Amino acid sequence: MGLSTQERILLADDHPLFRAALLAAVQRLPGDIDTAEVDSLGATQTALREAPASLVCLDLHMSDSSGFLGLTELRREFPATPVVVVSASDAPGVAQRAVEFGASGFIPKTADLDTICEALAAVRDGEIWLPEDLDEGDDDSVDHAALLATLTPAQLRVLEGLASGRLNKQIAYEMDISIATVKAHVTAIFRKLGVINRTQAVLIAQSLFVEPAKV
Repeated sequence: MGLSTQERILLADDHPLFRAALLAAVQRLPGDIDTAEVDSLGATQTALREAPASLVCLDLHMSDSSGFLGLTELRREFPATPVVVVSASDAPGVAQRAVEFGASGFIPKTADLDTICEALAAVRDGEIWLPEDLDEGDDDSVDHAALLATLTPAQLRVLEGLASGRLNKQIAYEMDISIATVKAHVTAIFRKLGVINRTQAVLIAQSLFVEPAKV
């Protein structure tokens, strides 16, 4: 018996209506494609550990992930799996930053079905897909993305806490680790980012965050 050639595309979005739009686009693509739907970063990681996917469509804002933290964690744990970011955010430079953090494409949630199909087809063919009306971002974000990619998932979570203004003891409580471990992570973060204090670290961390769309 020959090996199955069926693809598996994972749709990670906590908005059922947009997952339905992504599913409709996938169903128009050629080939034997299986889909799975999840609504959180944790569920995305679990699904990928249970079975590999040929592509992940990842929302930037879910209940347990915001901005490029989720993308960074997926790229570190599953480097061979292409990820397309989907987002309603219209923040300047967000599409370009998505690629800098390792995405294979960026699909605005305002895109019509034909555009979503075009984007998914391009990424399946190994291309990088971005909207035509790309709003270029800050030149520093490229360097920041490279630095942040050196952090472990735990260090990224600690940095997120620092950027949110939380104290070491608050970060320790939320992550269920000791204050000493938080301090050790902070020391490692400073060394990897080449900074000497929290303010400098937070300035670099800002490239991880994306303003959610205004409603």
